[in-house]
Amino acid sequence: MRQQKAIFISFFRSGVLGFGGGPSVIPLIEREIVKNFKLMDSDEFANTLAIANTLPGPIATKMAGYVGYRVAGITGMLNALVAAVIPTVVAVILLLGSLQKFQEVPFVQGMTKGVILVVSAMMFSLMVDFLKKSYYKLGILTGLVLLAISIILMVILNLHPGIVIVSFLVLAFVLPVRKGGKST
Repeated sequence: MRQQKAIFISFFRSGVLGFGGGPSVIPLIEREIVKNFKLMDSDEFANTLAIANTLPGPIATKMAGYVGYRVAGITGMLNALVAAVIPTVVAVILLLGSLQKFQEVPFVQGMTKGVILVVSAMMFSLMVDFLKKSYYKLGILTGLVLLAISIILMVILNLHPGIVIVSFLVLAFVLPVRKGGKST
């Protein structure tokens, strides 16, 4: 029962505070799941996120489904999915309808621009955390090379992120691994 409550609170809070789409919710989910309720450790969360990003669909619901199932089985999965979806449904019905009516009001325009900056900061924070993890898993040189390749492929060559993710997964299966988990 305690785990069910933790699951619901984690995904409900993330859903309520995760303004700006799926990627902005990830740091919130991580904070709740890893730091607040300790339902997973940081490495397990990172691995779950990596796999979830390779699958189609919204990241928040994929994370909710897996984490809920892993922690409390089918009922945990359903609990997490409901908690993750309720805030979005309510927001779409109430807030977006109201924002559309007042979108030309300077206060609303300023609010939406301010939220974009906050979401950007949250995503930057998540990126820094993942860079730190990649340093320990891959080494700094390999991590920076993969980061540079990712930026070139997605930003400069405009390659779809899904293709980059799948390519890196294939590389992970092909490249040899040294002791300690670091690749060569």
